[in-house]
Amino acid sequence: MDQQLQVFISVVENKNFSRAADDLHMTQPAVSQYIRTIEENLGVRLLDRTNKYVRVTKAGEIVYHHAKEIVGLYTKMGSLLDDLTNQVKGPLSIGASYTFGEYVLPHLIAEMKTQYPDIKPTVTIGNTEIVAELVRTHQIDIGIIEGQLKKEKQMGNQDFAEDHMIIIASIHHPLVRNNEEVTTTELEDVAWVLREEGSGTREAGENIFKLLKISPKNIITFGSTQAIKEAVESGLGVSLLSQLTVRKELQHGTLKIVGFPGLPYIRQFSYITNSPFQTKALQEFIAILERDGGTSPASQNHI
Repeated sequence: MDQQLQVFISVVENKNFSRAADDLHMTQPAVSQYIRTIEENLGVRLLDRTNKYVRVTKAGEIVYHHAKEIVGLYTKMGSLLDDLTNQVKGPLSIGASYTFGEYVLPHLIAEMKTQYPDIKPTVTIGNTEIVAELVRTHQIDIGIIEGQLKKEKQMGNQDFAEDHMIIIASIHHPLVRNNEEVTTTELEDVAWVLREEGSGTREAGENIFKLLKISPKNIITFGSTQAIKEAVESGLGVSLLSQLTVRKELQHGTLKIVGFPGLPYIRQFSYITNSPFQTKALQEFIAILERDGGTSPASQNHI
């Protein structure tokens, strides 16, 4: 059944039998036979297919969702059994929110690979809600998030590092003034460029608005930190971002910090897991995360 589920997942994600066969190093007739077998075993049609397309039925969507979870658990079980040999090796699936995943995690993975070259990490970058859902459904071993989880999605989580959030603007923005702090009225009236709902960075921005008791009238949403930095540099508005994400721009003088009492706003990075068992690969990664997650090259220079 595990192989059948792997084949089904590949067909759904590739939306094509031929591409799935290439990914799985199988023949197309073999892939077709696996799909027929799983449909016969389950007694329901999972895919609608013609010469032009492959579409997932409603039943197929249900099977795909649970197949991802089953395959993730099966892989984790195999890794735990491999650990009985006392070797630190095997797959390690890591999810991380954008700030940590793009600016800190690569350094930690390089450190881990130096110590344990037989660990095979895969990384998924997404906002906090997406990463938490992947952990909850056992599709990844560990998630690194910023901000807080919704109550209905609570899992065991552990804080391990601080993140400093600052308001930034282009060097020519009216709010960038030497030795002069801005007012709450000015912050309320200015355009804000923020991340999407579900992002830990967006949550931090909304927390700042509550603390300052302001309701900005003009909020522009972007789905990536890099896009926000470009927008702010172009003068589109101001933003609240992690110092980790803008340290190069601040050093090069293309962005400036907007001074305001009580900033930087400090939030926590935390990691979440969803299993009482941990592979040795995961244990060693967590040890590196707790030891160096707040002192990696990307996070040492608080400006």
